Amino acid sequence: MTTTDLGYLVEFAFLVGAAFFALGLHLMNSPATARRGNRLSATGMVIAVVSELIYVANQGIGPGNWLIIGGGLAIGGAAGLRMARTVAMTSMPQLVSLFNAVGGGAAALLAIDDFTRLSSQRTPDGALAALDGWLVFFILVDVIVGSVTFTGSLIASAKLMGRLRGQPIIVPGGRLVSAVAMVLAVSCSIVLILAGSGLFNYDTAVLNLLFVVALVSALVFGVTMVLPIGGADMPVVISLLNAFTGSAVAMAGFVVGNVILIVAGALVGASGAILTKLMADAMNRSIANILVGGFGAGEGSQAGLTGEGGTVREVSVDDAAIQLAYASKVIIVPGYGLAVAQAQHGVRELADLLEARGVDVSYAIHPVAGRMPGHMNVLLAEANVPYPQLKEMDEINPEFERTDVALVVGANDVTNPAARTDRSSPIFGMPILDVDRARSIIVLKRSMGRGYAGIDNPLYVNPKTGMYFADAKAGLAKLIAAIKAQ
Repeated sequence: MTTTDLGYLVEFAFLVGAAFFALGLHLMNSPATARRGNRLSATGMVIAVVSELIYVANQGIGPGNWLIIGGGLAIGGAAGLRMARTVAMTSMPQLVSLFNAVGGGAAALLAIDDFTRLSSQRTPDGALAALDGWLVFFILVDVIVGSVTFTGSLIASAKLMGRLRGQPIIVPGGRLVSAVAMVLAVSCSIVLILAGSGLFNYDTAVLNLLFVVALVSALVFGVTMVLPIGGADMPVVISLLNAFTGSAVAMAGFVVGNVILIVAGALVGASGAILTKLMADAMNRSIANILVGGFGAGEGSQAGLTGEGGTVREVSVDDAAIQLAYASKVIIVPGYGLAVAQAQHGVRELADLLEARGVDVSYAIHPVAGRMPGHMNVLLAEANVPYPQLKEMDEINPEFERTDVALVVGANDVTNPAARTDRSSPIFGMPILDVDRARSIIVLKRSMGRGYAGIDNPLYVNPKTGMYFADAKAGLAKLIAAIKAQ
């Protein structure tokens, strides 16, 4: 088989892999088919990698290169497998952020290698031999977007891990630094593109210096962009950085002329951008407003409720058990507190127990509940909660008025009625779950601490609300035992 024939077969394999990516992404639209979609996408990636390795082997590369390729596959595959198998569901958002960082960083490194190698190739008259304007453009977009994704994702992951404060971190002069970094990156990029087009003829050292300035500026911008963003906005930030990663990978595909990289990156970039817009709409905020930062005081805030005209009513485990056991319809509202306590199996056991008693049970899922898009869906799927019971906000909200008991487990901001009534509230206008319209409300949480938005929740002083103070996992266990005793 000739090299040309093999090249055609590899391109066809890339096309098959791209089709698998697209179909897999489509299947991920529904929790019921998401696992199948993930497997299909993984199969497409295996096809793409194996095809590329076969093509590379036919080029006759040396044993040293094979050692690097094999070592990278072994180390990366082993590390990825270990992380995927051992990560707790509560740590999934930070793992996603780390994967975003790895993807963006890898794409940037690929472009850095190509630029430094190609910028040294000159024609006899000293002009650039291997770089043209469009190639330089793709390289710089890859480097800038990949670098912003790399440092931004690391900061987001550090916030989610608790290594950095979850609330906005305002650095004096931070916005000025961001503006300067952006101007430097864009200015250097313009000069480099013009040089690649033949309008300027700088020597290699000057070109590399301009490239390093653009690279460092992008790395700095990634840090200063994410630091001022509060934890309440983390689901949007993660999906935005995911879109950046896809865009960087697509640009890397243009740089090296690899079709499968272009297709895979475009799919991830487009889906991430759409998801970012949907998440921002779910919070009734613009993406620009989120990136400006300064929202959310951090989940660690433990200030007491200061709402006017109401008092907190605490209920015992037996009171809560009686309400749930003799209800006709119950809606469970999961939140990040459920994830922290790893109480997803407990809530599933409670739901099974109530259903055995003839209670109609469903789950209300807010788009930004948790710390990443779809966090609650993934968490409850791990506990084998039936997919039909997971109801999105628009579907479940009309049901609250016909609900006997709404059980809120670790959710805070997504149930705050101030979003509908208080124009001074930072979450005013954000669509929420209409928990306060249920006939009775039980809120299971550890304390009166505020959520990531750092504001009081009037739901807690609603006369219909009973506060059941406990760790979600331990509290659910006691609740299950009390219901069984009924």
